[in-house]
Amino acid sequence: MTFSRTDLDRLAAIMSEAADVEILPRFRSLAGDDIRQKTGVLDLVTDADEQAEWRMRDACAKAFPGAAFVGEESVERDASLLSEIADADLAIIVDPVDGTSNFAWGLPLFGVMAAVTSKGETIGGLIYDPVGRDWRKALKGQGAWAENADGKTRDLKVAEPAPLADLTGLTSWYLMPEPQRSRTTASLSKVKASFSYRCAAYEYRIIADGLVHFAVHYKIMPWDHAAGVLIHAEAGGYSAHYDGTPYRPSRHDGGLIVAPDAATWTTVRQTLIG
Repeated sequence: MTFSRTDLDRLAAIMSEAADVEILPRFRSLAGDDIRQKTGVLDLVTDADEQAEWRMRDACAKAFPGAAFVGEESVERDASLLSEIADADLAIIVDPVDGTSNFAWGLPLFGVMAAVTSKGETIGGLIYDPVGRDWRKALKGQGAWAENADGKTRDLKVAEPAPLADLTGLTSWYLMPEPQRSRTTASLSKVKASFSYRCAAYEYRIIADGLVHFAVHYKIMPWDHAAGVLIHAEAGGYSAHYDGTPYRPSRHDGGLIVAPDAATWTTVRQTLIG
């Protein structure tokens, strides 16, 4: 199934409207029961997450009739929705507030993410920064671009490959189980620098912009990665699960490494995963 630039813009309008109505008015205004834990202190949900997702879900049902809708908070209530990604002619995968902990703590490092898939293949991706009101967008086979609030665009290009000691990257090592956690953290000193913003939306922005070389993730739910992997790929990058197989949003285990090219991917894999 095709998904056009016009379709992408229609989805972007739905995302920005939800951000204006449900997310930004709650930023730095949450209190009490507006913030709730899922599995722990770093896994939160807020009223903004839920209300923004329900608004996007309803708008997508009207704008894209028949499309499956797979949102992070919807899956929290009905895990069977994940199974729709592999076979749906068109599926829209949404993270209403990516970086919820940052959002709940009043830090402006959060975003709204959406991926469009057809038969389990990602064909469109959007990352929106509601604070800066700008975008990272991609359509499969048509490139990736940044777009500001005035509609001006520029093409995205990943970083040039570099030797191991000069690589900078992003790692969510704190989500890894042992013994992988210890193996990875013990090897991070071999690269130039490693960061974590606790927000996939921001991390995919900076890696697709060519500001860092790599990202290593253990937890790979589709709302966190499907849009970003496509944007990164269309910007010239290379991604694969730890075992070397191509990323698919219908697979939810096996880790993920994002790099400028296959050679750098192998270097990162051998150094940080073992």
